[in-house]
Amino acid sequence: MTSEQRSTQHLEELGARHLWMHFTRMGAYSHGEPLPIIDRGEGCWLWDHAGKRYLDALSGLFVVNVGHGRQELADIGAQQGGRLSYFPLWSYAHPPAIELAARLAELAPGDLNRVFFTVSGSEAVESAWKLARQYFRLMGQPGRYKVISRQTAYHGTTMGALAITAVPAMRSPFEPLAPGGIKVPNTNTYRPWIEGIAAEDFGRITADQVAQAIEMEGPDTVAAVFVEPVQNAGGSIPPPPGYMERLREICDHYGVLLVSDEVICAYGRLGTMFGCDAVGVQPDMITSAKGLTSGYSPLGAVIVSDRLFEPFSQGPNAFAHGITFGGHPVSCAIALANLDIFEKEDLCGNVQRNAAGFEARLRGLQQDCPIVGDVRGLGYFWAIELVKDQDTKAEFDRSECEELIRGFLSPRLYEEGLICRADDRGDPVIQFAPPLVAGPDELDEIERILRTVLTEASARMLG
Repeated sequence: MTSEQRSTQHLEELGARHLWMHFTRMGAYSHGEPLPIIDRGEGCWLWDHAGKRYLDALSGLFVVNVGHGRQELADIGAQQGGRLSYFPLWSYAHPPAIELAARLAELAPGDLNRVFFTVSGSEAVESAWKLARQYFRLMGQPGRYKVISRQTAYHGTTMGALAITAVPAMRSPFEPLAPGGIKVPNTNTYRPWIEGIAAEDFGRITADQVAQAIEMEGPDTVAAVFVEPVQNAGGSIPPPPGYMERLREICDHYGVLLVSDEVICAYGRLGTMFGCDAVGVQPDMITSAKGLTSGYSPLGAVIVSDRLFEPFSQGPNAFAHGITFGGHPVSCAIALANLDIFEKEDLCGNVQRNAAGFEARLRGLQQDCPIVGDVRGLGYFWAIELVKDQDTKAEFDRSECEELIRGFLSPRLYEEGLICRADDRGDPVIQFAPPLVAGPDELDEIERILRTVLTEASARMLG
């Protein structure tokens, strides 16, 4: 055994013994199975500790929008760390936070001109809910505390955000949750909650479910509606025609805040700087994180309209909320440099130029692989749903999903050198969100590997 092999084995042993990974069945590594260790990255590519190369078709976790290995971002972080490594935004400010807040206000749509920094996406969602509740208290409407979100939607894992999340497997171990989370149907047109209507009617009727929920709960009890421009959980579910416009009308009619949860969809993922621009809606708040720094340092942000900020700007009022590392100076400096890369390299334009080709490659798989039932998404955020039968949309049962996702697809895709997400929080899907620097060559490689693995999966699961 070489020294490099001994080093890899040592790391695997240490990891299996001490590291508690997120959303991971740790029992899988309790009997000596090799622990995957990613060692370095460059552009759209990653290398593990043994030197094997992988195409990162998930941007880490919808995060590394400008690609891996950008030395200029690491250098900016080091420079800022040497100048001011840390100071809180509690009654003080520092230049990177001020400059980044101004930059985001300039980029955000409408009157979203105030920025509250967090560390993560879950904290951004948590902060937005707390802000909505305190806002209505200051406005003399203390009964407004409830939040409406869509079924199967994921909005984070902190206890407040988890109450907005609608993935049962993530909620049930921690119940009872914070009160006030109300769920309405999502916009999956492949498996619609109501059958036999045109797409534009489906969008309007599905949005009207929000109005019905507000009426049922009592309009004076509902504070906000949280919605992703393209819903992540369930597999990159875009809104049908008219849905977002109708949602805005409903929120305006009932005086309810509309929050665009863009932890994934902001910063170029859909081909626009903010996801709400891609789907044509003006929200009252945007929650964001991930691509804000492309993962080179943790940072999240809630971008808030002037109207919501106004009561907090008067007299002794203050938002009774804060996060120690929110708006960290190193993270803010990196975010500014990250946004510079977006502009210099026209990354939103790159997504727009290649998105149709990305979709066409995936739809080609739908034609050739009988296990592929649906292809859906927008920009560089796509999913394919897997089925027993394309014509009937017959679903796999739970044991079959387990065999398909964990028993075959996840290890086989990794073996072939493709990192993506095989997921069954709804029906089984494979999701793709490559770095925004990806071009035709990387998209071809995604298609090539998928074609190989899905052909095998079709034979394995369908006979």
